[in-house]
Amino acid sequence: MSTKPLSTSSSDEGATVERGGSAAQRDRRRRILDATYALAAEGGFDAVQMRAVAEKADVALGTLYRYFPSKIHLLVSALGRQLDEDAPRLQERPVPGDTPADRVLFVLKRMARGMQGDPKLTEALTRAFMFADSTVTTEIDRVGASMTAIVTHAMRGEDSEAPVTEEEVAIARVLGDVWLATLVSWVTGRASAAETAAHMETAVRLVLR
Repeated sequence: MSTKPLSTSSSDEGATVERGGSAAQRDRRRRILDATYALAAEGGFDAVQMRAVAEKADVALGTLYRYFPSKIHLLVSALGRQLDEDAPRLQERPVPGDTPADRVLFVLKRMARGMQGDPKLTEALTRAFMFADSTVTTEIDRVGASMTAIVTHAMRGEDSEAPVTEEEVAIARVLGDVWLATLVSWVTGRASAAETAAHMETAVRLVLR
C-alpha cells in the first residue's frame, strides 16, 4: 500500500475532469478506473496499489495522484462510477411492484445480487467506502447522489417525472445507507447474503409502510 499521505481535499484535477475536462483527460480517467476495476476484481482491496494501477492504466504515477490523491479516493470514485452506470439501466423501464416498498426492494436486491456476484470487487469498493474520511467528501457525495436517484425513481414508479420532494430525498438517503450497511455486513462476514436481504427488506418496509 502506498505511503503517500492523503490530500486534505479531493484532487482539483480529478474534480475538473468530473465536470468535463478534455477528451484526453476523460480517456485517462476512464483508463485509470478500468484498471482499478480489473485489479480489484482479481485480488480485492489489497490488490489495488497505486503503482499497479498507474502501470495498468499506462499513466505516470504522478499523474494518477493528481487525479486521485489516494487509494481510497480512487476506489470510492470507482464505486460512484458503478452506481452511475447502474442508474440508467434501472431507470430505462418501469420498476415492477405494486407499492413503493416493493419497487425499492426489487431495485436494491437486484443491485446487491449484482455486487455479490463479483465478491472481490465489491469487497474492495465497500472497504474503501468504510475507510473514507472527510477528505473524500466529493466522491462520497457522488455515491450518495447516485443512490438517491436510483431509490427515488423506484419509489415513485409511474410518477417519476414529477419533482422529487425533500421527504422523498430524505427517505432515499436513509434506505441508501441501509443498503450500504448490508453490503458492509456481507463483505466483513458478519451476515450471509440471505440475512442481509432480510434485514434490508425489514428496513424498507418499516420506512415505506
